[in-house]
Amino acid sequence: MKKYIVLKSVLLACSAMVFSSAAMADVKIGLSGPFSGPMAADGQEYIDGFSLALEHLGGKLGGQAVTVLNGDDQMKPDVGSQVMRKFIELDKVDAIVGLGYSNIIMANLRRLKESGVVSIAVAGGPSPMAGAECGANVFSIAYPNDGSGEAIGKLMQDKGYKNVYLMGPNYQAGKDMLAGFKRWYKGGIAAEVYTQINQTDYSAEITQLQMSKMDAIFMFYPGSMGVNFTKQLSQAGVVGKIPVYSTFTVDGTNLPALRDAAVGVISGNTWNPSLDNPENKKFVQAFEARYKRLPSTYAANAYDAAGLLDVAVRKVKGNTADKAAFAAAVKAAGAEFKSVRGPFRFNTNNMPIQNYYAFEIVKEGGQVKGKLVATPLTDHKDAYVASCPLK
Repeated sequence: MKKYIVLKSVLLACSAMVFSSAAMADVKIGLSGPFSGPMAADGQEYIDGFSLALEHLGGKLGGQAVTVLNGDDQMKPDVGSQVMRKFIELDKVDAIVGLGYSNIIMANLRRLKESGVVSIAVAGGPSPMAGAECGANVFSIAYPNDGSGEAIGKLMQDKGYKNVYLMGPNYQAGKDMLAGFKRWYKGGIAAEVYTQINQTDYSAEITQLQMSKMDAIFMFYPGSMGVNFTKQLSQAGVVGKIPVYSTFTVDGTNLPALRDAAVGVISGNTWNPSLDNPENKKFVQAFEARYKRLPSTYAANAYDAAGLLDVAVRKVKGNTADKAAFAAAVKAAGAEFKSVRGPFRFNTNNMPIQNYYAFEIVKEGGQVKGKLVATPLTDHKDAYVASCPLK
């Protein structure tokens, strides 16, 4: 059974907020994501990042009281569709934050656009959503799916690799990520392998990989898939022997589980705890103090989503009932709020224009962490914006 629960942690932290009575709240937010199942750790990052931001904002958005409702999509499109319908038709939320992974977004993109409800993805941006199927009220505060793939493709092209082995899960984000890599990398492709989503045993694929004549690996395996694949790759002796590059395979959600198995992997991302700017330092310090762990990109994006909405709600003076005006305010707020990742603004297709970084997993002073080694793409715009009819 799906769970629609009130965000307890924020209630405890911010007594000024009203969560129990929708009638008393001025702004209602539906927070959706994979809150159970193999990707539940990622979903918890959504909750914790958004909760922390609300605490920093005094329990309000744009000076208005907030109600936050959770909807667990379980990373299943049919369940995610029920969550979205409930948020839109029954709960009458002012905005939906999270939207889950790309399989959930794509199953609900038409419904979200037709509803007019401000919808903000924190863990992706499928290529159709960035291009021909874009919507004025649908945003990604994260990235187009292939953005970090493009950055690592450029980095590996610049480093002169000649024959790269590509791997990822067989769903929209996996296909987008590898497509982005190939857009910038012009060398040889040893193989392009897609595996089942949420697969746990990769022994056959790793054996096949080891028989290849590749000179480097590029992989995309988010969440628990990244833990399983990277551990098995390390146990097979590949990590440290062959250059391994990734996106979202090694991040804050799974680095504690991977630790030494991830050392040496270079990962592309838009954010990392090590980024040196005031907003990020405040966020990381507060997140570690409250949750006793480092945040992931998903927590950072959810934190940013609250900051974005705070500016947008203030712009419309709390009148979120005018959906078109509220969506326009969200778009404008993209250039005004202070992102933890540094420079940020929305393009005409509601996708971010931002920097893409490369971090190497290193072990220093007994701590395994990401170290900034390159910024392959700066102020980068996605490849799909020309296909989006929005102006």
